[in-house]
Parts: sequence; C-alpha cells; structure tokens
Amino acid sequence: MTWKTLLVHLELGRPNAGLLQIAGDLCERFDAAAIGIAACPPTPMSYGDVYVPGDVFACDRNEIAAEIGSAEAEFRSALTARSRILEWRAAEVFADVAEYVSRQARCADLIVTGVAHGDRFDSSRALGTGSLIMQAGRPVLLVPGEARAPKLERVMLAWKDTREARRAASDALPLMRRAADVMVVEIADAGQMDDARRHLDDLVAWLKRHAIDARAIALPSVGDDAGALRNIADRENCDVVVAGAYGHSRMREWMLGGVTRDLLSSPTRCALITH
Repeated sequence: MTWKTLLVHLELGRPNAGLLQIAGDLCERFDAAAIGIAACPPTPMSYGDVYVPGDVFACDRNEIAAEIGSAEAEFRSALTARSRILEWRAAEVFADVAEYVSRQARCADLIVTGVAHGDRFDSSRALGTGSLIMQAGRPVLLVPGEARAPKLERVMLAWKDTREARRAASDALPLMRRAADVMVVEIADAGQMDDARRHLDDLVAWLKRHAIDARAIALPSVGDDAGALRNIADRENCDVVVAGAYGHSRMREWMLGGVTRDLLSSPTRCALITH
C-alpha cells in the first residue's frame, strides 16, 4: 500500500506555502502525482427578495477567477520540481465546497488540505473540514497554517477499538512505514486497562508485520481524553496525529466528536483523519 496520487486543496485568497511544502515532501517520498484543486461559490444573485446588482455579481466572479489563477500559479511553482505529474482542477460551485472536493477524491489516495480561516469547520466560502472528512471516503491530512517544517517523522496513532480507528490505522500505513518514530496510544477507563493493553499488543504486532516498529502507551482516563492525547503529542514532539473521525450527526452540516475536533485544532501539528 502506498500513496501515488495526492489531491491538494488550496484555499483561495490566502497563501498556501506551508501546505504546499508538506505536499511536496509527500510527493517526493512516495513518487506521487499531485492534483491541485480549488473551488468557491459565487455570491448569490439574491438574498430573499433582495437581488444583487449585476455589476457586483460580475465583479465577484472576476475576483474568484483571479484567485483561482493565483492559486494555480502557486501550486505549480511549489510542486513542479517535486512531482513528475501535476494536474489542476478548479470550479465555481453552487454546492458545498467540501462536497465538490469529496467527489474529486475518487482519483486520489490522500487529500491534503488546510484549516479554513474564520470558522475552522464551516464557512460558506471555504471548505468545511468536518464535512470533507465525513464525506470523502479517503484519508484527509489536515495542515494547520503554522506548520512549516515538512517532517511528518514522529507519528502518534490515537487508538480506540472501533471501526473508524481501524480504518485510520490502515489508511496511515504508508506514512507510518516511513516514519522515524511511531507510537500507538489508548486512553481507557481504569477498569479497562488490561483490555487496552491487549488491544495495543495486537496493534503493535500487526504493524510489525507491515515493517513498522511501534511502541504502545496505555493510560487511564481522567475525564479529558482529548487533553490527554494533546499532552502526549506535545511531550513526544509528534509531527502528526492519526485518528478516526467520529460523527455525532448525519444532517447537512457534519458535527465531529469532541476528541476529533480537538485533534484538528492544533496550530502547528498535522492530523491524518479518516472516517
């Protein structure tokens, strides 16, 4: 298993330097193709009974076209020397941006995206991170704006004995196989620590068969599992946390579970999330 095609989502109207550094590093590691993608919905032509003047609508569309052009130029400039195959896809979309990117993910092994400015998980003119994770059917590598060094060498797998965690562990095999240090962490209630240790023993043995030497950490829960995982990641200087995403809603706007949301909120650490 490897990653041979990356779908790299660029946010319009803002620099994407850190994201593209990490995408370039992954292209070189895996000899992967990179497909750049950007999208934005235009200003609605009306708000209820109030119609937007035609010149305002035209100006907005021209601005979107210019931002898409700038994003493509940034993408090609950053990755031309780092990937043998580059492709660019962009569109004005009247649907949700995350829905558009999710559909395009059929051609990729991994989605690389940043954290949208403003509301981190929902914005009408930006990609909703939670919605993308829940819809894409592909692992999503989330790169925060302050992540500048494309290391991805120290990996923490946040484990729960669930379908989502098993899927995340499988999806992250290419990354963990090339990492310098891999740890698997489970936080469990005090009465379930023996079970947690057995889970981790099985997981470490499975990873070893995939040529990954991992170390296990089992800790008793003290009520703030998200905070405990964050503290371990900080203490161990992790570059990326791997986790399954747990959704609380299947309404139009996806709501991620508390631990997942916390993992996505680090200003400097990447997160590889799968649902």
